Amino acid sequence: MLLDGKIAIVTGAAAGIGRGIAARYAEEGAHVVVADIDEQGGPGAVAAIEDRGATGRAMFHRTDVTDEADIAALFAATEDRFGGVDIVVNNAFVPPVDILFEQKTRAMLDKTMTVNFTGTWLMMQAALAPMRRRGGGRIINFTSIDARIGTWLHADYNASKAAIAALSRTVAAEWARFNILINCIAPAGKGTYFEGLERENPDYAAAAAGMNPLGRVGDPLDDIGPVAVFLASEMGGYVTGDTINADGGIHIGGYPSRPDNIAALENTGSNEGAAE
Repeated sequence: MLLDGKIAIVTGAAAGIGRGIAARYAEEGAHVVVADIDEQGGPGAVAAIEDRGATGRAMFHRTDVTDEADIAALFAATEDRFGGVDIVVNNAFVPPVDILFEQKTRAMLDKTMTVNFTGTWLMMQAALAPMRRRGGGRIINFTSIDARIGTWLHADYNASKAAIAALSRTVAAEWARFNILINCIAPAGKGTYFEGLERENPDYAAAAAGMNPLGRVGDPLDDIGPVAVFLASEMGGYVTGDTINADGGIHIGGYPSRPDNIAALENTGSNEGAAE
């Protein structure tokens, strides 16, 4: 029970990595709020936590992390139900549209930066007051190997994830005076984006595992979840402003991302992007 009695909000927890972290937190004794815009998947995530017999309780709160009123209501509901906020995991994001940079639209950029970066920013600001009332807290944000290696076709996504890493380091320095620790995870796991690629290409999972030094793709509950537990627990009490690569070692050498069909992307990508 590494998080016994702690109260956590996990955004984007209706599916994927966020869902795995929420479930792991509950198993470690935390009371968890599944915060997501998905009104079908969110209650399902809560039911799955309850079915596993976790010690911690769970609730769903429909939340749009780009809406300040929604965020305020989320924190108010969390404090009303559980009595406070100790941990915030900012996992909510939108995946990139896989087209070349010159075909990315302003609308794509705005959506990606608003959900990924601004959503994280707003959630962090909203967490300050309730965490100070508890004498401190933990904020866990998400960056990406894509931002580190400059993955093709992900310019807007990469920019948002690099910005989150810089934001996390900066606020970790400022909020250390409040005993609020802020760190990032750069995961490689079976999240919602991975699942979408796997549906499109049945060979994708095997290829992704083959590029990983450990020879497998991370599980949200068993591989990414424990890292989030460490950062939220007393074991991580002297770690702030850092990034942990929970990726089986793929960050060591990166991975090739240059597409084979650049000519086709140049001819068709702009039309596909216009529909987004």
